[in-house]
Amino acid sequence: MFRGSSSHKLDQKGRLSIPSRFKKDIESEETPILFLTRMDNCIRAYPESRWMEIEETFRNLKTTTEKMRRFFRTFIGSVAECELDKQSRIIIPQNLRDYAKLQKDVVLVGVLEHFEIWSEENWQKENEILEQDLLLEDFQEEIAQLGL
Repeated sequence: MFRGSSSHKLDQKGRLSIPSRFKKDIESEETPILFLTRMDNCIRAYPESRWMEIEETFRNLKTTTEKMRRFFRTFIGSVAECELDKQSRIIIPQNLRDYAKLQKDVVLVGVLEHFEIWSEENWQKENEILEQDLLLEDFQEEIAQLGL
């Protein structure tokens, strides 16, 4: 499970070092590979087993709306398979870096079955949005239903 957040640096080639707390979950897979795709102004990184579950879910869809077909096309069409090198780094493809506006400073955020790679700027904006959402009574009720 991927938990916590931490700041990291991309090098000039778009390489990102995977922190050891994430690396152990990736290396526990049959193949130490990550599937990267785009969503919500960040990059989502999935270990192989979770990615295969997602693909199976998509394969089993009975019907899809135009919006879902568009989502499917973009979500699956943007995927990059990234193997960890000997230094536990991945290379994030340029098209994904452009989408997420990744420069040098990035934030990795664990979200249980995957982790997200955010530009520092987009991560700050995401937190500001959350602070505003936390003021909404209906959202407070949703959170309370979690027992928090």
